[in-house]
Amino acid sequence: MSPDQLAAARATLEAARRRLTDDLSEPPETPSQMTYGSQAAAASEVFAQQRDLALRDKSGKGLELVDAALARLDRGTFGTCLRCGRAIPDERLEVLPWAAFCVRCQQLEKDGR
Repeated sequence: MSPDQLAAARATLEAARRRLTDDLSEPPETPSQMTYGSQAAAASEVFAQQRDLALRDKSGKGLELVDAALARLDRGTFGTCLRCGRAIPDERLEVLPWAAFCVRCQQLEKDGR
């Protein structure tokens, strides 16, 4: 990758890191005290809490991926597949700048091979 591409990747990753950190800095909404009443309202509240927790978990995992990509940038290994050692195509990194694997190796990882 060219120095300009690396700088653009760093800027994109740092922006993603700020967004994810902001997402995680907001405390999760806690359900209000349950009173006797509508089961539908209680179910809606529980659903909203579970959704919020799932989104926080997704943001946390995303932050880990972004931090790992920034570390690879610092080490000079950004854009190299962690599995096969080949270059990750620039097109893939433009779409998914935290990608750690080429498409082939990502599929192998997903399949557990």
